[in-house]
Amino acid sequence: MARYSTLLLALLIASPALYAGFVTHQLDMKTALLRLLIAVPVAAIMLAVFRMITRGYGQEPEPPTRPDATTGEATAPGTGEPLRAEAVAGEPFPQRRSEDNT
Repeated sequence: MARYSTLLLALLIASPALYAGFVTHQLDMKTALLRLLIAVPVAAIMLAVFRMITRGYGQEPEPPTRPDATTGEATAPGTGEPLRAEAVAGEPFPQRRSEDNT
């Protein structure tokens, strides 16, 4: 939480309160510092979400599955195990008939 990027973003978020507290004296200094203190965890959460979203960018994509030459089945990448799929038959919702509405 004490990364430079977090502290810089917190200063950016709390800059109007800090300006009002220390330059123009329109806001109490304790209130301005309290707003900075609140801005630090908010900035940490914002940057954590941003890092989580952009974590996979710039990495090599996973290789696609290829059919095995001997059996013709697709294999999971890196394991050589055949892929297993399950087919689901039927409809998820029963169809409505016009006779049901009367």
